[in-house]
Amino acid sequence: MNTMTLWHISGWGFAALAFASLLVGFSKTAVSGANTVSLAIFAAVLPARASTGILLPVLIAGDVLAVLTYRRHAHWPTLWRLFPAVAAGVVAGTLFLVWADDGIVRTSIGAILLLMAGVTLWRRRTADAGRPPAEVTSRAGRAKARSYGVLGGFTTMVANAGGPVMSMYLLSAGFRKLGFLGTSAFFFLIVNVSKVPFSAGLGLIDGRSLLLDAALAVFVVPGALFGKWAVNRINQRLFEQLVIAATIVGGVQLLLR
Repeated sequence: MNTMTLWHISGWGFAALAFASLLVGFSKTAVSGANTVSLAIFAAVLPARASTGILLPVLIAGDVLAVLTYRRHAHWPTLWRLFPAVAAGVVAGTLFLVWADDGIVRTSIGAILLLMAGVTLWRRRTADAGRPPAEVTSRAGRAKARSYGVLGGFTTMVANAGGPVMSMYLLSAGFRKLGFLGTSAFFFLIVNVSKVPFSAGLGLIDGRSLLLDAALAVFVVPGALFGKWAVNRINQRLFEQLVIAATIVGGVQLLLR
């Protein structure tokens, strides 16, 4: 069965989805949060609401590869602190998707992308100013974990856009590169797998979407391998600037559609 015919995808559209899937693999093993670009591409090529369900298994494939790569570096106390708040955010996001139609979801994804780009720019500015991160075990640290957790759960359920939220939290908590990647890998594997029943119940994952996912998952592997090779070589600052720029362009494009 031709998945491109099922979804009325052109050759250029499938090429864009393949590139987005490759970028998912790269983001999972190199620069967490870079897959906001993938989100914008999926929502531009496919119906916005359906794109969230199609992208989810692709993200899970990347999560599995990231866990295999960085499984020894996860910080489980941080994960246990985040999960209850994330669960509340996922439930809120599910209720939103029950109510929202495709146009509202597209607008919401665009707004979320622009919000995440803005907050990321703010975080970079405060980091440059030398502000020390809050201790994760303090009252302020626990409050931060709850607020980031709820926002991360909501954004990951509605738009698979929890990456920038968790990236900002882990960076503000003082995680170094390997600890950041290991903790992020387990976090998103557990959260994304837990989202599957919700997405299937909403009709966002079905036999047609899984056929397309099977074709796209192939491209996640080389992206993850390249990310593993590049993680210690990449110019992080320049790449973050490019990701932010692409995220802003993608968000504006969705809002204008």
